[in-house]
Amino acid sequence: MKYTLAIDIGASSGRHIVGWQENGELKNKEIYRFKNGVEENNGHLIWDIDYLLEQVKAGIAEAQKNYHIESLSIDTWGVDYVLLKGDEELYPVYAYRDSRTEKVIDEVHSIVPFEELYEHTGCQFQPFNTIYQLYADLKEGRLEGVTDFMMIPEYLMYKLTGVKKKEFTNATTTGLINHDSLEFDHDITEKLRLPEQLFPKLNQPGETVGYYNGTEVLLCATHDTGSAVEGIPMEGNELYISSGTWSLLGVKTEKPITDIGSMKANYSNEGGVGYNRYQKNIMGMWIVNELQKELCPDENIAEIVIKAEESSYDLTLDANHESLLAPDSMSKAFDDLLIEKPESKYDYFRCAFKSLALSYKQAIEELEHNTGKTYSKLYIVGGGAKNQFLNRLTEQATGKKVIALPIEATAIGNLRIQLERY
Repeated sequence: MKYTLAIDIGASSGRHIVGWQENGELKNKEIYRFKNGVEENNGHLIWDIDYLLEQVKAGIAEAQKNYHIESLSIDTWGVDYVLLKGDEELYPVYAYRDSRTEKVIDEVHSIVPFEELYEHTGCQFQPFNTIYQLYADLKEGRLEGVTDFMMIPEYLMYKLTGVKKKEFTNATTTGLINHDSLEFDHDITEKLRLPEQLFPKLNQPGETVGYYNGTEVLLCATHDTGSAVEGIPMEGNELYISSGTWSLLGVKTEKPITDIGSMKANYSNEGGVGYNRYQKNIMGMWIVNELQKELCPDENIAEIVIKAEESSYDLTLDANHESLLAPDSMSKAFDDLLIEKPESKYDYFRCAFKSLALSYKQAIEELEHNTGKTYSKLYIVGGGAKNQFLNRLTEQATGKKVIALPIEATAIGNLRIQLERY
């Protein structure tokens, strides 16, 4: 029996999942889980990257106690990275929700207008895109002497193997990949005066990085959404939502779609395993999680969902409003956007779920208009797929048949990419 290990790290937790083929079916078992989250440091939001590495190693050790692990790979969220001077880390490792890019976005667009960026990369605008983070680093003098910027999973695998390799799917979240060459766009990096050595050739999922404790370390689709789409047991080519902190809504396309309609709708083109993912990064369970921490810290989400369904509050808000990105108080942010404040704490959750469903409806209408195709099904995977109330609201709002699969799709996709090697 050949066993592989998927290490899937999200913004709120990480998990180690062992996978193997049995009677032609992919089996998997979670063997380690740990908490994750942004931390505040000197007025900035950061990741404790040393803690993440410790947890990655602890989970591998746990897996190797009971299984002969042939290979492993790591996926995480996109956009964020670690700067290196040779083998030395440059701290802090900023988190994408930090506001440091706000003061440089206009300057970046004055050098390379967003229309030009989109024409080259097909990458949607997000204030936290890597392109803006790196330019903020440049302005702060943080890139002096830097030899590498490594996306979080690349960095973790480098620390395991001593080998630095940049992976394609995660690179497409940076806003720096040319959609024709599928490599870093040196025209953009030169105009922004970003150091050339930071942008080497990219490597594809399935390639070997190195070895750790006798286990081969491979590249999966290291952007978690890339792996999640690989993990969906989809019939034909239909819509998907990878539902976690964010909702990644999209469809597979043969080539990137970079017309003016896609730019205005803020759709992105990201790398898949042999295909393009035409998708939009929209609000997800972040607003629900923050409301829970603030209003119901001692209640589990299943109980909250039941009470939200019983609520009669029917007002909605723009779930993608910028004020919801990182507010000090999520309920206060809701109050500021609503003409009538909720009366009970469960009203907030009902409002959140209804607002999310409406945001999915709008995104799907844009997608179908821009692709010129109509889809009948919507596959939902990830943590949000467990929320039957939200699934029903989504089906009602979109008119699509919702197929909710409360599976570890990201880990399954990670495992599948590895197992194809054997």
